[in-house]
Amino acid sequence: MTKIKKSDLAADQRLKIAEIFFSLQGEARQAGVPTVFIRLTGCPLRCSYCDTEYAFFGGEWMDFDAILDQVAAYRARYVCVTGGEPLAQKNCLALLSRLCDSGYEVSLETGGAHDVTAVDPRVSRVVDIKTPDSGEAAGNRWENIGLLTPHDQLKFVICSRGDYEWARQQVRQRGLDKVCEVLFSPAWGAVDLKDLARWILDDVLAVRMQVQLHKLIWGDEPGH
Repeated sequence: MTKIKKSDLAADQRLKIAEIFFSLQGEARQAGVPTVFIRLTGCPLRCSYCDTEYAFFGGEWMDFDAILDQVAAYRARYVCVTGGEPLAQKNCLALLSRLCDSGYEVSLETGGAHDVTAVDPRVSRVVDIKTPDSGEAAGNRWENIGLLTPHDQLKFVICSRGDYEWARQQVRQRGLDKVCEVLFSPAWGAVDLKDLARWILDDVLAVRMQVQLHKLIWGDEPGH
């Protein structure tokens, strides 16, 4: 029988963390709700509009118990695991389950290039579909669509009219609005809010327009 080292067990119970902070959820279904954010280090994608490049590298290794203790100190009901790309660290899956077991309502923000099959079903998966202007559309894992439920959400970040038309085509041809809630978010500083609102209304598109609430409140300050 292979003997498991204590050091191996410890490695299975830790993650590299860029930051843990308490703020209002700025996007998706729980927008405006006080939420603890756990931002994991690392991401294989380099989207043109990324505003968390500081999470690509660095960070601090933390074990699950330390992460849970820090989350508990904020006394919040909602927790969002984000990145970077949280699923780039395999131990993220176990952390998600630990958070759910601890009674939190948990969401996962993922860039859509990783398989979401093994994510705990209690977690609300917010899955990006990368548009052409993101520079990462080739990485979209379309197989994830068939795994989603109404508990989950799909998000398109719209950088231009061309992105909007491409996203509209995906929604209609793939019937995405029948799978789960679909979010259209204007890339910060790239698309006028009124323009995106008008495009959606003119097409009577079955999506929800969202804005980055945290950007409206705090701008580009990190930790929000």
